Amino acid sequence: MDLSELDYDLPPELIAQTPSPVRGASRLLVIDRARASFEDHVFTELPDLLRPGDCLVVNNSRVIPARVLARDAGGRAVELLFAAPLEGGRWRALVRPGRRFPAGVELVVGAAPESRLRIVGVEADGLRVVEPLGGTIEDLLDRHGQTPLPPYIRRFAAPTAEDRERYQTVYAHPPGSIAAPTAGLHFTSGLLDALGRHGVEVLELTLHVGPGTFQPVKTETFEEHVVPPERAVISPSVADSVNRARAEGRRVIAVGTTTTRALESAGESDGRVRPLAAAASLTITPGYRMRVVDGMLTNFHLPRSSLLALVAALAGRELILKSYGHAVRAGYRFYSYGDATLIL
Repeated sequence: MDLSELDYDLPPELIAQTPSPVRGASRLLVIDRARASFEDHVFTELPDLLRPGDCLVVNNSRVIPARVLARDAGGRAVELLFAAPLEGGRWRALVRPGRRFPAGVELVVGAAPESRLRIVGVEADGLRVVEPLGGTIEDLLDRHGQTPLPPYIRRFAAPTAEDRERYQTVYAHPPGSIAAPTAGLHFTSGLLDALGRHGVEVLELTLHVGPGTFQPVKTETFEEHVVPPERAVISPSVADSVNRARAEGRRVIAVGTTTTRALESAGESDGRVRPLAAAASLTITPGYRMRVVDGMLTNFHLPRSSLLALVAALAGRELILKSYGHAVRAGYRFYSYGDATLIL
């Protein structure tokens, strides 16, 4: 599929720059694949929109303060986005502007007492291998790291204390993501309790969102694009619960594209999910037939993006573009801090 086939016009003022005043106070566009239709709702209605017995799977990865502002010996500014740890205390990091900072360059972070880093290698995908010169990268992130807001939020280099709380799900636990699994940002503890009382089974897996979430599709077609692998964990008990739901004819609904990628990467040809403690490497594009996931709760995504391609694989291109057109006309808020869709 050509990239132009998943394009749409979005007025810039609909790109949410801040979260809703109250967590969970979002709109929800429910997209019905069987009827090729959509309806306007609010997120607090979610328990009534799901069936007792539905299996709702969330991604519990915690966003780390991965963005660090540094400078070289000459005072030139550089931004690092720490993506994943390596052996020996080193980390992979996206460095901007990368061409000015090859292997061997030392960097300084903060004021006295300063933290120091060295770029020790450049990987094939352009990410740098960075090592601390004293201390650990984890300590450096605790002291100097910022919330890694996406670049379409215009204040992304200067996040606030509110961002530290709101760019994180209420069930976030194992640290490792450099971007939030944003479909989960709408949930509150009260709503999760309401889902439980309604008979919805809520399960947790982990997929640590990597730098691929920021990468635009540069190939001519979506099928040529490869989303880089991301670290994922699906425990044996969660895999068993998903498999039991499928065997009993209950729906499996993924909260977010990251959860969908993890489940489908671990799915066998018969739809059974195997435990996973490795990289989720599947790239989902239109034409892919979901083996595990029956529905998905997700935010609105960028045009011509790999995430929109994944959503179109589940709902169909025409229905997604028609529903996005409605959302634009109805004034829905888009992207990470925006409103949500429920595809059933």
